[in-house]
Amino acid sequence: MSYLLDANVFMSAKNLHYSLDFCPALWDWLVHNGNTGSVLSIDKVADEIEAGQDELSDWARNHGLGLFRRTPPALAPQFTQVSTWATGQQYAPAAINTFLPAADFYLRAHALAGNHVVVSNEVPANSPGRIKIPNACVSLGVRFMTPYQMRRIEQARFVLGAHA
Repeated sequence: MSYLLDANVFMSAKNLHYSLDFCPALWDWLVHNGNTGSVLSIDKVADEIEAGQDELSDWARNHGLGLFRRTPPALAPQFTQVSTWATGQQYAPAAINTFLPAADFYLRAHALAGNHVVVSNEVPANSPGRIKIPNACVSLGVRFMTPYQMRRIEQARFVLGAHA
């Protein structure tokens, strides 16, 4: 199984419980699993992180080479599938216009093409004003989970000292 991480996974980790200086083990775990291909993200997410121009953008630039995958032209069928789904729902035109060029749209296409599990901190919500990752994942048949669920499944452990 491979996991496809939303930008908010990185940003929330940095800003809340796993800051780069407080819990470097998480960031090492992400790099390691990015290099093995089990945890990844996409270029559009890297662009969102880079826009922050902070320690997270520095980390992504210096350590994220194995994590952030380019969007290949071969995803055209998945882009069509996701955009057809979005425009066929009861979302406001502004929500659709915001969604289609955003990283969330690209994440769904990548997930469909690679059979990845999408990982995000978003929660489902039926709002015509915003297309939420979980809602789209469920409708498109893409598995979705939170970062906490992913780390538990993958048995990520961030411990001090030796552990028996």
